[in-house]
Amino acid sequence: MEGHRYFILHKPIDMVSQFVSSHDVRLLGSINFDFPEGSHAIGRLDKNSEGLLLITTNSKVTNLLFHGKQPHTRTYLVQVTNTVSPETIAKIASGIAISATKGSEYITTPCKVNLVEKPACIQELNTQPLHKNVTSSWLTITLTEGKFHQVRKMVAAVKHKCLRLIRIAIEDIELGDMKPGDLKEVSHDYFFEKLKL
Repeated sequence: MEGHRYFILHKPIDMVSQFVSSHDVRLLGSINFDFPEGSHAIGRLDKNSEGLLLITTNSKVTNLLFHGKQPHTRTYLVQVTNTVSPETIAKIASGIAISATKGSEYITTPCKVNLVEKPACIQELNTQPLHKNVTSSWLTITLTEGKFHQVRKMVAAVKHKCLRLIRIAIEDIELGDMKPGDLKEVSHDYFFEKLKL
């Protein structure tokens, strides 16, 4: 039996993080690559999010990464409406109430939040530009948890609308200058070392 295979993908926007769906959506299989049987995404990104997506044939990785005793970091680059104040950054970082299942609230775990310049390697989307009177800010948010739409809900809770959500790292595996749709295969040792598994 051949060994498992490991891939890093820059998932484009408007693509779901799966190979099979009963809905008429753009799937991972539309990437121009012949993925081996048993390939699946680890730690999904929703259709409207983009960035780093890990794909493997190793079914044990998801449990090791997201359900093990040691929490693992995920870092997102987030564009939001308006200027974000230092007080708002502190509020997000210290843990904030977001909506959860059945109308309940969830207090997020403290995380790292920084105000940043938009990286030069991030391409503009072919979408309607912001109105000239609308300003935006870019943040990096590093979490060790991933509730449903958590980052979007966190910025919404402090009255900022999420315009773009790009995952740029999982532990020490980074998106770098990969472009949307870019894919690279990495070794087992690289994958496990960089993810600290």
